[in-house]
Amino acid sequence: MIDRFKQIQLKFKYLVGSLFYLSYAPKAFLYTRKRDIIERQFTLAPTEEGFEKPGKLLRAEPKSTGANFYFELAELEVSFLAEDLVRIDWKPGIPPIPYGIVRHEWQEVETQLAQTGSNYSVSSRELKVIIEVDGSLKFLDNSGQILREELPPQSKGEGWIHQAQLRPEEHIYGLGERASSLNLRAAKDEQQQSKIYRMWNYDAAGKYTPGADPMYLCIPVYLGFHSSGSYLIFYENSFDANFTFAETATANFTGGALRYYFITGSPAQLLERYTELTGRAPLPPRWALGYHQSKWGYRTEQAVREEAKAFQFHNIPLSAIHLDIDCQVGNRAFTIDPERFPQLASFTQELAELGVQFIAILNPGIKYSRDSNLFLEGQILDGFCKLPNGELVVAPVWPGWCVFPDFTNPKVRRWWSRQYAYLLDVGVAGFWHDMNEPAAFIISGDRSLPKVTQHFMEGRGGDHREAHNVYGLLQAEAGYESLRQYRSEQRPFIVSRAGWAGLQRYAWTWTGDVECSWRALRQTISTIVGLGLSGIPYSGPDIGGFQGNPGGELYLRWFQMSTFLTFCRTHSSNNVEHRTPWTYGEPYLSIIRSFLQLRYRLLPYFYTLSWEATQKGYPPVRPVFWSASDNAALWDVEDAFLLGDALLVCPIVEAGADSRSVILPPGCWYNFWDDTVIENQQQVHLQAPLDRIPLLVKAGSILPMAEGKQLTLHIYPPVQDTSVSQLYSDAGDGYGASRLDQFQITQSANGLEITWQEQGDYPFPYTSVQLHLHGMKLQQAWVDDAEVSFEGQKLQCDRFGKVRLEALSVTV
Repeated sequence: MIDRFKQIQLKFKYLVGSLFYLSYAPKAFLYTRKRDIIERQFTLAPTEEGFEKPGKLLRAEPKSTGANFYFELAELEVSFLAEDLVRIDWKPGIPPIPYGIVRHEWQEVETQLAQTGSNYSVSSRELKVIIEVDGSLKFLDNSGQILREELPPQSKGEGWIHQAQLRPEEHIYGLGERASSLNLRAAKDEQQQSKIYRMWNYDAAGKYTPGADPMYLCIPVYLGFHSSGSYLIFYENSFDANFTFAETATANFTGGALRYYFITGSPAQLLERYTELTGRAPLPPRWALGYHQSKWGYRTEQAVREEAKAFQFHNIPLSAIHLDIDCQVGNRAFTIDPERFPQLASFTQELAELGVQFIAILNPGIKYSRDSNLFLEGQILDGFCKLPNGELVVAPVWPGWCVFPDFTNPKVRRWWSRQYAYLLDVGVAGFWHDMNEPAAFIISGDRSLPKVTQHFMEGRGGDHREAHNVYGLLQAEAGYESLRQYRSEQRPFIVSRAGWAGLQRYAWTWTGDVECSWRALRQTISTIVGLGLSGIPYSGPDIGGFQGNPGGELYLRWFQMSTFLTFCRTHSSNNVEHRTPWTYGEPYLSIIRSFLQLRYRLLPYFYTLSWEATQKGYPPVRPVFWSASDNAALWDVEDAFLLGDALLVCPIVEAGADSRSVILPPGCWYNFWDDTVIENQQQVHLQAPLDRIPLLVKAGSILPMAEGKQLTLHIYPPVQDTSVSQLYSDAGDGYGASRLDQFQITQSANGLEITWQEQGDYPFPYTSVQLHLHGMKLQQAWVDDAEVSFEGQKLQCDRFGKVRLEALSVTV
């Protein structure tokens, strides 16, 4: 009887949710018709002529960091920004506005221009570019290995087609958020042709299934791996484009300049240099690495209060609660309904005392109404997007008919920044930017503004074809600068659905409205890893999927995977059953609790990886080939990932599975759960009962974990020689002092020696330190040359300079 009642309840909720969506259908129909009429009316035929090839190379001229080459129909500028980084500019074309670029000044690189027969070369100590007489290019590393061979570019008048030959074994990764295989080249369309990846931020609107394209966050950057090396290509072009990877890699841009950057090196070197160019993620507040709970449907202060208290009741850690549009007045940006949240300032303080942060949603669409102060202010500022005839662009979104701020105008960004201030004053801790592709409701066609929409583009002018993909990036910039200005003592926290190259400077992201299915769970791994390889270090899915009702097993397996992702949040639609860690009862509740407690113990490790992302641009979530990119056997692994260098995470992505095969990077690995040593094996089969997933620790790691004020250093001995691990600490927020503790393990014939070096002014944040030795049987221990007692495999001690551990054998 209870199950029957629950089914009726779910059907009613689904019906109400469906009616909610259907209420927007008339506006969507009208807008779709109007958009199509507008684009037919204002779209002009291209006036510029293109060319199939740039013609014959006529001459070359050296310059301080490269050379200029003059062809019959085009010009080429080769500029070395660093020894391993070169910028290529084909002209003619209007230079892009550098929204994605953060570093503009580089130290001068010594280059050489040489002529050999009919071709030229420009080279640094690390990289050589060969320019052929027909405009084809070759990129070689310092050993003479060819990394990339490009065909002569084709000009389409307004746009470009750029192609490079791919080797049979070559693998391609990146392009931002993709619902595809990790190796983008492996995916096929329904006709088994090479998949087309569109470069156009797109609201999947409940149709986010594996294989769908495009998605919310498209970035024209990809990495190539083949037997001779690896490289990265970033196109500084925000126009709509199609990418394909068959025998050639083809980038087909509808407009803009052909400017791109080529980088050579290992995956770590590629991401370090790319994020030096496009910017690195700032250190987040430490609480952001905890667990976030969300749903579309809280509606009231009391409902949020009860949710937070339920987490306490179930003894489940919680760091933030996110509120969707139902908390607003008429779904309007920068509003929270004062009738349903009557004491917001005291309520956010009440949550903060529980350790829970209050996150509010924002959409860029502004209600098209003189009753809206935001609309009036934006009109006075002349800050909304317009059509070529000067009329406002009006399209339906959640508040109804909306207008859209033109974030390509600096004064509009400043105006938008000011809107956050009063919500910050009442204790809102962070913001969630949604619908910012920008999205509009439609019946068919493109789910955005008309492509002829005019934009300020920093004063030079342009249309939506160029501005669309950077729209979410610039909104995120405005939000980030607001939080830095109005709450300067705390670090900003923004989550943005859309963005472009450089979004990592301002915001995290999530994977949007993914379906609730096992295949979507598996897809999430490739999507998150691909985002990391595209420069976005902080991302995660809606745990369990946004659309649909997962069973207990699916939700649990999704939760176990998400425990080891940077952004760990449950969220769901308004027409599905509310989903929490206790929804499915036992044994799921106890297992989820144990995984969340493990995540919180691992926060010192997560936080150190965040610091590393800030310093070097490395994504915390990494492909399994990260440190072994010359091992082709790892290039196709898309059902596992590395968390930093120490942890190999192997989620369960099939219903009913209680074991799985794991392809291992080279070296020695310890089973996290039982300390079993796995050495020199390429593939193993590991057990995965419901209460665990395969989790391996790399030999030579010191894994920091904390409970309260006690720090436990879990020591996993190296196979030989030495290894180094780091621990970053600070106050967890703000911009004060910090410290870096470095631990080195040296293996000897009788055991291990561990040395500790400290840097920085921040006081050591733990009152006690415990060493926990894994994989070896502890026999004797000395701390700073004084013999000390221990219990089992654990040694309690204060801070030290050197510890010696005598151990008998390795457990196999």
